Amino acid sequence: MGVIHKIGRRKTAVARVYVSEGTGVIVVNKKPFETYFPTATLQYKVLQPMSMTENVTNFDVKVNVYGGGSTGQAEAVRMALARVMCEVNAENRAILKPEGLLTRDPRMVERKKFGQKKARKRFQFSKR
Repeated sequence: MGVIHKIGRRKTAVARVYVSEGTGVIVVNKKPFETYFPTATLQYKVLQPMSMTENVTNFDVKVNVYGGGSTGQAEAVRMALARVMCEVNAENRAILKPEGLLTRDPRMVERKKFGQKKARKRFQFSKR
């Protein structure tokens, strides 16, 4: 099979995933998966495409991820892994597509406008 390389993005986070056949070891930025994503919610998000296709223990995964926060990084890794699972077996696409794992989430942070406190919040107006 060799090594499959895919990229996933979410907000400003970018994840590069390298998947090869193995025993289910996941390494994120040279750290064990459980220490990089400590909460159960983030771990569930990362493992979701592999558990849905029943491939958790079949592949070794090496991830380089940067930018954004922990949730954005976890969802970027999830998207990249979903793309890998589709390349491994084309039938996995029918499982992952309805869950929205193959769709790039386009929502980004809105920029701050001048003369305002934040993107939409304005300074208080007083009539005195």
